[in-house]
Amino acid sequence: VDDVLCLQGEGNYTFLYKRDRKRYVVSKTLKEFEKTLDGSMFLRIHKSYIVNLAYVQRSVFNKDRQVQLADGREVAISRRRMKEISQQLTLFWQKLLN
Repeated sequence: VDDVLCLQGEGNYTFLYKRDRKRYVVSKTLKEFEKTLDGSMFLRIHKSYIVNLAYVQRSVFNKDRQVQLADGREVAISRRRMKEISQQLTLFWQKLLN
């Protein structure tokens, strides 16, 4: 789980992207993963994406609304949940600094 950068949902399938740049297909929905993953480490930032907060390198909350992950991938942030996502990212980074 620590090596998972993000999960991308497509219908009843989920693509798991790992730190070593490997991709796996799992026949589970993102909603199922959201229930089982640790909410303090993994955050659903879009209807199609869950990201591992440890690998978020940069976030842009202006018109682009996206985060950049450690592998360079840019993932869109949901417009409706932007404030909540911003707060959770800030809390996560503050915990790392303390």
